[in-house]
Amino acid sequence: MFSSLTRFIDRVAELTGKAGSFVLPLLVATILLNVILRYVFNIGMIELEELQWHLNALVVMSCLAWAYQTDTHVRVDVLHARMRPRTQALVEVLGVIFLLLPFAGLVSWHAWKIFSFSWALKEGSPMPSGLPARYIIKGVMAAGMSLLALQGVSILIRSLQRLGTAWSEAR
Repeated sequence: MFSSLTRFIDRVAELTGKAGSFVLPLLVATILLNVILRYVFNIGMIELEELQWHLNALVVMSCLAWAYQTDTHVRVDVLHARMRPRTQALVEVLGVIFLLLPFAGLVSWHAWKIFSFSWALKEGSPMPSGLPARYIIKGVMAAGMSLLALQGVSILIRSLQRLGTAWSEAR
């Protein structure tokens, strides 16, 4: 039962992360265009600045859960690499329960409230030439944090399974 749930969460995180990674070339092109326009032609465009912020948020939020799933996130590897597998699983369980899930859950909860408020207002940029529909990026941020929390649940389940296997083998 749990293995199908973890596989589903992992697949959604992977597909979302891979889709978000395809936005990187567009982000780089937007930054490059913005720099050329500003420093070569002395043309500043609020639309391009906001677009690069939005694209950056899209990439980060869509790749968070995938980075955690593939263990390519920032971690104190000096300590983690020296631990036995059972100790690594225990540290993962404690970290997910006491750090990741409370943080990601709280941020997700508030992000969805912020998104719904922004959606109700049909919020756009406060700048006259800025991007419309700012609520879209707020929804992306809420979804990204929620997916990170779900990935935490998947990692927690797998770590608990590893702990159970390690303890049964030790007996």
